Amino acid sequence: MNGLRGEQYVLGVRDVTVIRSTAGRVLYEADVPTLREAVEKANLSGATLSGATLSGANLRGADLRGVDLSGADLRGVDLSGADLRGANLSGANLRGAYLSDADLRYADISGVDISGANLRGANLRRADLSGVDLRGAKLLKAPVVPQLHTRMLAAISAPGAGLNMGAWHSCETTHCRAGWAVVLAGEAGRALENDVGPAMAGALITLASCPWMDRVPDFYESNEDALASIKDAAAKEGER
Repeated sequence: MNGLRGEQYVLGVRDVTVIRSTAGRVLYEADVPTLREAVEKANLSGATLSGATLSGANLRGADLRGVDLSGADLRGVDLSGADLRGANLSGANLRGAYLSDADLRYADISGVDISGANLRGANLRRADLSGVDLRGAKLLKAPVVPQLHTRMLAAISAPGAGLNMGAWHSCETTHCRAGWAVVLAGEAGRALENDVGPAMAGALITLASCPWMDRVPDFYESNEDALASIKDAAAKEGER
């Protein structure tokens, strides 16, 4: 599919919404006045819309579970309260998008551009945030942990402690990279985790504590790769 764009027009006394491919082919037409209703009537849950052009569309509350929107142009789209569980948004452009209260559990948003996007209240539990630039996005304020990775490396190396990238919190002394960021932030970190989930909390704390980092670390890599990355970050902290 070459991507989608939506258009609304009045045909006689009918409010008609047409979804076309970027090549102009009509993919769906409905006697409804909004693109959101057309998307819902078209039952796009689980559809492949890679590269779709839906910038500025009103998809508030739409059911987009499991939809492939990788590389899509979603600039300024209103996805407030939308169900995007398990959706593939990797590489999509969500600059200025409205995602407040959206359900993004298990969604892949790796490498997404969300500059200026509103993510307040969004459920990002288990979402893949690898490589996301969160700077400029409207989010909850995160606590700052000075020398985060230096402290993380020391905590991981302590007797009885460790790093387990297979679970956010394995026990009180073994956590994944995001989990350690939450724990080292103390009560403020745990409160943030309760609000936005461990992945987003770990991402926000990491970027707030390390302003020299411009992307969220990969929270799904192996123990060995994560430990090497943590050591590299700790070394950079020692140089500052």
